[in-house]
Amino acid sequence: MGRPSGVSVRLRLTLSYAGFLLVAGALLLATVWVFLLRYVPDSVIYGPRPGGFIPDRGDLQTAFAPKAALAMVFLLVFGLVGGWLLAGNMLRPLTRITEATRRAAEGSLSHRIWLEGRSDEFRELADAFDAMLARLEDHVAEQQRFAANASHELRTPLAISQTLLDVVRNDPGRDTAEVVDRLYTVNARAIALTEALLLLSRADQRAFAREPVDLTLVAEDATETLLPLATKHGVTIDTSGDDTLTVGSHALLLQLATNLVHNAIVHNLPQGGTVWVRTSGRAGSAVLTVENTGEELSPQRVATFAEPFQRGTERVHTDHAGVGLGLAIVRSIARAHDGTLSLTARPAGGLSVTVRLPAATPWHGTAAS
Repeated sequence: MGRPSGVSVRLRLTLSYAGFLLVAGALLLATVWVFLLRYVPDSVIYGPRPGGFIPDRGDLQTAFAPKAALAMVFLLVFGLVGGWLLAGNMLRPLTRITEATRRAAEGSLSHRIWLEGRSDEFRELADAFDAMLARLEDHVAEQQRFAANASHELRTPLAISQTLLDVVRNDPGRDTAEVVDRLYTVNARAIALTEALLLLSRADQRAFAREPVDLTLVAEDATETLLPLATKHGVTIDTSGDDTLTVGSHALLLQLATNLVHNAIVHNLPQGGTVWVRTSGRAGSAVLTVENTGEELSPQRVATFAEPFQRGTERVHTDHAGVGLGLAIVRSIARAHDGTLSLTARPAGGLSVTVRLPAATPWHGTAAS
């Protein structure tokens, strides 16, 4: 924004210091002047020695005025020089913060202030700014990875479709039924990926209305919807929990629970697997836990599951492989509801996923009734 240039903070502080010093000096000189007027005699008083005398008020006033003027000039110069140096020393941390802000505005998010010294207002501001830069740098890096992965994932079905169309065009006598079926599958996958990206964007922007939601009912709805899929895979689903209220979007929380249960069913044992769905209230939080049997997982591998487009090799070749955004969407929805997502490998094999959301307050419960 175009703003008129003004007086610098350092100059204003310098003038303030000098002005304060001048006022203090003027008060001191005024006090001396009053003392002279009150206690010095009007006429000369001669002492006991020859030629000895005490000067009268007029003599002292005549000598005092130029001395006082010189003292005021000295205080002015001293105040300006000293104030300029003191203001520069005090504002030096602010100069470093300003430089870091300018670098960040130019796109350099890796720069840090690292202000030394004891904790004070400037140190707290610098530390807060460094923490903000770190979060921004992580967010930008995550968005760049996501954009690159999304571009790659979207390009794959388009490239496959182009190849299939080229095959049909180059071989007009070829039976197109198989090509149409494959195009249908590829197109359905591209649509699912696009819808997942839109859902992820909606959750990231928090563009939804908030209302009281029973997390237990949401988990039961997701389980009932996916029961045929569990039967097909030979997986048993065990659900339990009490009424657990939270606040948020019913549709997004249903998507969250559906993704978790779907993930637990698909990535399970070939036969005889189990999925446990639990809801509970703990210390002001509404907790949804989904566990499943399966292969043994390392902590390093589990740590990557919530990243976008992270899929194991066995996931890619199944009919329900998904688009690699299931747990990424869960994490995004949880964050949008001020919640957290944690993933832990089960010692016996499989995965345990816990979503912790803020519990609904009594005010929200009253408003819903």
